[in-house]
This record gives sequence, structure tokens and C-alpha cells, in this order.
Amino acid sequence: MQQYWLIKSEPDVYSWERFVRDGRTFWDGVRNYQARNNLRAMRVGDLAVFYHSNIGKEAVGIAEIITEAYQDPTSSTAEWLAVDVRPHKAFTTPVTLATIKSQPELSQIGLIKQSRLSVVALTPEEFRCICALGGV
Repeated sequence: MQQYWLIKSEPDVYSWERFVRDGRTFWDGVRNYQARNNLRAMRVGDLAVFYHSNIGKEAVGIAEIITEAYQDPTSSTAEWLAVDVRPHKAFTTPVTLATIKSQPELSQIGLIKQSRLSVVALTPEEFRCICALGGV
């Protein structure tokens, strides 16, 4: 059963545009236990909304999970994990945080309820709503 996620990146650190140029990357540097557990739950073929945090504060595309969790290569301890992702589809219209907050069907989304998490689970309905707002 396919699952849906939202992954955050600061665009001045790693932007959607760079992600598309790279063609794939590993999602690393997560140092929060709940976000780490979300990485652990990801399966190949799951989809994730790619969200620019801090600057822009907008969802800009969809990434596909292409490996399951493994030890984060930027960590010296096995407790921290990473997954590999590749670009799946760009949004034709970025979906701003203000737009997300204005949608009643997104009122319980982890992006708002747990705003500090860099990896959050989405329900299929939340994922579909964000994609529709993004023109996908």
C-alpha cells in the first residue's frame, strides 16, 4: 500500500531545481526521532511532497522514494537514517504555506501541527489536495 510523505528542505541548502538537476539524492541529516521513524516507515514507490522551508515556504513538487532506509552516511551512529529519492513531478503552481493553512481539508496536516518536523506523514487525501492545488 502506497504511503505519502512531506519532506522539507531549505532551498538555499538544497532546492527543487538542484534536485531535478541531480536526478536523485539521499535524504539525510534528520536528527529528530519522530522524523527518523518516518524515514524508517518509507517504502520504495512511496511519494513525498517536496517542500521549501524557511525561504519561500511552499510545496514545489513530488519526489519518489527509491530505497528504503539505511544508515545516514553523514552520521557516525546507526540510529540516524537516510533514504534515496528522485524527482517525480514538478508542481505547475507552488503551493504556499498560507494556501495550505487556508484549506479546511488540510487543517490537521503535520506541516502545521508539527511544524518543526522535516519529514511528516500525509494522508492520501492530504497528498491529493496538495497535488491538486499544485496543478498536478
